[in-house]
Amino acid sequence: MDRNRGTAEPAELIDLLGDWGSAEGPLYRRLTEAFVRAVRSGDLRPGDRLPPERPLADALSVSRATVVAAYDALRGSGLVETRRGSGTRIARGAAAHRTPPDGRVPGGQATAVIQRLLTQPPDVISLGQAAEAGGPDLGRALLDLVREDLPELLRDAGYHPAGLPALRAAIADHHGAHGLPTTPDQVVVTTGATQAVTLTARLLLGRGATAVVESPGWPGCLDVLRAAGSRLVGVGLDSDGIRIDRLAAALAEHRPALLYVMPTFHNPTGTLMSAGRRRRVAELAAEHGVPIVEDSAHAAALAPGQVPPAIAAYPAGGTVVTVGSLAKAVWGGLRIGWIRAPREAAARLARLKALDDLGSPLLDQALAARLLATLPAFAPERERLRRERLATMTRLLAEHLPDWHWQPPQGGSALWIRLPAGTDARVYAQLALRHGAEVVPGATMDPTGAHDDHLRLPFSFVPDTAAALVDRLTSAWGALLR
Repeated sequence: MDRNRGTAEPAELIDLLGDWGSAEGPLYRRLTEAFVRAVRSGDLRPGDRLPPERPLADALSVSRATVVAAYDALRGSGLVETRRGSGTRIARGAAAHRTPPDGRVPGGQATAVIQRLLTQPPDVISLGQAAEAGGPDLGRALLDLVREDLPELLRDAGYHPAGLPALRAAIADHHGAHGLPTTPDQVVVTTGATQAVTLTARLLLGRGATAVVESPGWPGCLDVLRAAGSRLVGVGLDSDGIRIDRLAAALAEHRPALLYVMPTFHNPTGTLMSAGRRRRVAELAAEHGVPIVEDSAHAAALAPGQVPPAIAAYPAGGTVVTVGSLAKAVWGGLRIGWIRAPREAAARLARLKALDDLGSPLLDQALAARLLATLPAFAPERERLRRERLATMTRLLAEHLPDWHWQPPQGGSALWIRLPAGTDARVYAQLALRHGAEVVPGATMDPTGAHDDHLRLPFSFVPDTAAALVDRLTSAWGALLR
């Protein structure tokens, strides 16, 4: 919300109101209670002006009568007041104290996605995470760890801020096998890829600095950069990855402190950056003295040679920090990520990691060290399963939602759907939630408005769940058309 104007725009208010549509009771009462929660949490503050009834009804995909009834109930409780010429505002006495910050990022886009992770409504199929259950190989590795490694691990003090030495060595070997020679002292183990991006942003970004990012991009990672106090400048993609002509212009004009890219199966488009494009990105960034953060969270699941080497493997004289993770390759519940960086940068990142938590859980790291070397053997089966589930999802969509369009993704686990012209995916998302499906609209991944008619749709679900999901999406789409 723009605090200078004190006005909540309909699109911003959607995030602040949260998961109101899937609650019980009449729509106007659900909406009223959502406003009450937003005031009590401090998201809406005394003096904030609410949108007019018609624009808010359109954004929430409800009738104007629903918003009128909710506003009337709020006025009756004294929470809002309406004055001719100044609209409806949160009443001055609505909040008795200032609520401490709750982790929301000013200007961020990931609020709704993160809130759904926290609340996890049982009857909603979420499209916020492209995640799969842990496989039997994970269970076997855990049993082997307990039988063979646990006594030795328990004799360790348990504090390794830069990471368990065995895991750092395994990560170095992993990168070497994928064309990026690495030594263990270039590796810092983190609690997932998000912490890796957070630590790197803290190292490279000062408050008020500019970060160049791909547009669209995953809102969770973009909000990490915003939380570091940076201003984001988006650059579009083509079939080879981030556009070089526009990247060159952005680097020259904005003199950013950081360039953040996802070269291997970009989220949400599934684009694979070509080897030639990776080399040009490295050269351009070095020419302008801009460090690169390459998020390669999808790369760990791949066999050596399946995709081009990381950007850091194309020496151009610049600084490249490579982020990896086991979330996609093994299981999202195994919160192991890492940073591969030049030695001096790795040492500084290890100190920042120590300030955060003194090191990631030791047993998780030991399990990850066992699993990392086995990943290439499972890569063919994982790719077969990915293609099978992609085929299932695209068949269901073509059959039930033929007006939706997408480009076949080069990899990853989600489709980047383009809705028919004139459709606002944020409005559709409100209806979908009331039909039991959480949709991530394009506006959360590109705040410029260029992708408001897009949505991200993971296809990693088992067939029965995929069928149930498409059935809910189809019902919501029919309601939107009506």
